[in-house]
Amino acid sequence: MLKVKAGEIAGSIWNALNGTEGMTAKQLKKTLKVVDKDLYLGLGWLLREDKISAEVQETDVFIKLI
Repeated sequence: MLKVKAGEIAGSIWNALNGTEGMTAKQLKKTLKVVDKDLYLGLGWLLREDKISAEVQETDVFIKLI
């Protein structure tokens, strides 16, 4: 069940990032209307599959598609 949820959230994240220069985790959370744990579950999925890059910028994490 959790694996399905992670995949669905990862797809939503990918769609939100597609066509952009990237977003912060805070922007993604607001755009997708998800809680932190769900956002990071999806980000972990995409990081594991080398679909996104993430870097710490001051007080947030910046995510973009590879």
